[in-house]
Amino acid sequence: MTAVARHVAVRKNRFSAGQAVRLIVLIAGLLLVLYPLAWVIGSSFKSDAEIASNINVLPTEFTLSHYAAGWNSFDVSFTRFFINSTVIALLTVVANGVSCLIAAYAFARLRFRGRGLWFAIMIGTLLLPGDVLIIPQYIVFNTLGWIDTPLLPLIVPKALATEAFFVFLMVQFMRGIPRDLDEAATIDGCSPYGVFWHVILPLSRPALVTTAIFSFIWTWNDFFTQLVYLNDLEDYTVPIALRLFIDSTGQSSLGAMFAMSVLSLLPVFLFFVAFQRMLVEGINTSGLKG
Repeated sequence: MTAVARHVAVRKNRFSAGQAVRLIVLIAGLLLVLYPLAWVIGSSFKSDAEIASNINVLPTEFTLSHYAAGWNSFDVSFTRFFINSTVIALLTVVANGVSCLIAAYAFARLRFRGRGLWFAIMIGTLLLPGDVLIIPQYIVFNTLGWIDTPLLPLIVPKALATEAFFVFLMVQFMRGIPRDLDEAATIDGCSPYGVFWHVILPLSRPALVTTAIFSFIWTWNDFFTQLVYLNDLEDYTVPIALRLFIDSTGQSSLGAMFAMSVLSLLPVFLFFVAFQRMLVEGINTSGLKG
């Protein structure tokens, strides 16, 4: 074997060893991150006594009683909570998608006075924590009589393009779409509405899917906002219902709570898996090339 061949072989061995080390580190980190989730799933099949004593993922005594107990723990079945969460999440997805797309089209493609100023103000709202806005919003909604109507305070603001993050995401995506397409559509007789409907809307599908996925996940997992505006047990969503397993004395039904927590993860997981490919395309908001 020549010196050059030995040098190449040594470099390949070093490269392979480095890859193996990185792979081991990544697997160890993955196991560390996934352990709490795996423990919750495993604990949902453990007895109450074993939950407090067994830190292992797998139960020694397998039981499904927590799922039946958790589903019927309250005067209202957990089915009602899942329906409430699903309705609110889906309506939020539609409201965010439509309103943010229209607002983004105006900022990205239309010319009007004060466009830069209004866009800067919109971006500035990203700096405001949601906790700062909750009190003035509550006062406004209470004045309008919306507090006892679960859908109005949670859905109507989303229909007004109040999610600046999604507007900015779509603006960046639309800026990557060649303006030649707008000009061609205009020459063919399209108005600005026609350009939006026939050109921008079809090409903005990745950004729309990204908005839909994040809107669904954030709304499904939202606890604080829904806790503020939902007062009746029949209007509660899944995150609030999970809190009901801990009573005022601090006693908790851990097995039932873990079982319902596992079930609450399924819609988010399935929604993400169904649109995973489009999510990657939407995050890479590069638009079209050429």
